[in-house]
Amino acid sequence: MTANEFLGQGAYYIYLISAVLFIFGLKQLSRVRTARRGNNLAAFAMLLAVIGTLLELKFAKGLDIDFRWILAGAIVGGVIGIVAALRVAMTSMPEMVALFNGSGGLASALVAAAVVWDQLILKDGLAPASAASNLGDGGITEAVSIVLSVLIGAVTLTGSVVAFLKLQGRLKKGAPIILPGRHVISLLLIVGAAASGIYFGFVGETADAYATGTIVLALVASILGVLLVIPIGGADMPVVVSLLNSYSGLAACAAGFVINNPLLIIAGSMVGAAGLILTNIMCVAMNRSLLNVLVGGFGVAEGASADHGEYEGVTSCDAEEAAMVLESARSVIVVPGYGLAVAQAQHVVRELADLLEARGTKVQYAIHPVAGRMPGHMNVLLAEANVPYDQLVEMDAINPEFRDTDVAIVLGANDVVNPAANNDPKSPIAGMPILDVEHARTVFVIKRSLSPGYAGIKNELFERDNTMMIFGDAKKVLNGLVNEFKELS
Repeated sequence: MTANEFLGQGAYYIYLISAVLFIFGLKQLSRVRTARRGNNLAAFAMLLAVIGTLLELKFAKGLDIDFRWILAGAIVGGVIGIVAALRVAMTSMPEMVALFNGSGGLASALVAAAVVWDQLILKDGLAPASAASNLGDGGITEAVSIVLSVLIGAVTLTGSVVAFLKLQGRLKKGAPIILPGRHVISLLLIVGAAASGIYFGFVGETADAYATGTIVLALVASILGVLLVIPIGGADMPVVVSLLNSYSGLAACAAGFVINNPLLIIAGSMVGAAGLILTNIMCVAMNRSLLNVLVGGFGVAEGASADHGEYEGVTSCDAEEAAMVLESARSVIVVPGYGLAVAQAQHVVRELADLLEARGTKVQYAIHPVAGRMPGHMNVLLAEANVPYDQLVEMDAINPEFRDTDVAIVLGANDVVNPAANNDPKSPIAGMPILDVEHARTVFVIKRSLSPGYAGIKNELFERDNTMMIFGDAKKVLNGLVNEFKELS
């Protein structure tokens, strides 16, 4: 065996090792305690995947590779990634994840488009025949894979951009945009995408036809991606982010079939499956079906009632009064929400927890699956402040403990603690599993105002006799509590 043959065969062993590491990395990402190690493991697996791909192309397939372009792309992408990781605030992490999903979709679509350009448009000596026929052995499979890669990739790209704009509040402040006849329009676009895909793969017989079919497919799919996401409200963004993540994996899987790369097929399949599983978990956590989410408009669905009435009997207090109650508390449960992320108060809440624990108070954090703006947002936020992993308790495990808890501190959460989900069958959030903070002996809700959450309804918790509102920025209020405790010690 020559050196070139040895290196070419070695690429496939590297693929196998990389795939195994991807699986273990994904498994470790399922737990907060091991997530960082899992992320590093998956990153190393991706490095091996790149090395294996280059070895396969260079030595197994004998292609002439210009490493200058690859190196330039790696440097540019690496710099962008490093800058984003260092500069993007934790509050903007959902937006960055949305852009990552869109980038994955774009990359998959471009890979498929590059194959069309190289194998069907620029290639000499092609007979006037369908794209499937001119792609050679396995042409039907490759043609279908190209169509799926472009379709799913374009939908993922534009859908992710819309999600980014909604999360940023630049598109109607994240509210649903309901177009008249949107379902009919979406159906027509799906039919158009299918027709252009069939035309590309099995009808068109010239280079112009291949190019036209691909371009029309990409345009139709891009419009479809926009229309699929704009009717979805801000409360459903965790579901949308995980679904788009699944789309990006499926697009990568299709691209793997296009270029006949087994590792890309495996990795894309894992990402797609994991995203679908996570999407289902998010839907269960909100007591909604995926179809209901995609139809759009959490809180604005037809027939739903939304109570925008005034509050009555709301009790408020300041940091000093709250500290007096916390001073004698034996158990405290902190309920983090997006307001905590906006205020970037994760470090000061950890400082307050340390002061409480020093006085013998048991402190836990109640994590709702859809709190924040992406799956696991609160876990990542609190991990940044080095909150002990064993203090982060999921909804089902923490709910029975609220009845025996002295104080619950709600930090910027709204719909996920609203008792209307259990008490009002006509509420837009009826049946949605919530954190049962209302059962704690005392509830402090730290919030800037009485404004509603994404569902656009009143929060019954604010009017409960055991609830006291502390109005203000979460970080400033928590700093006030910390100062009060420092004066006591």
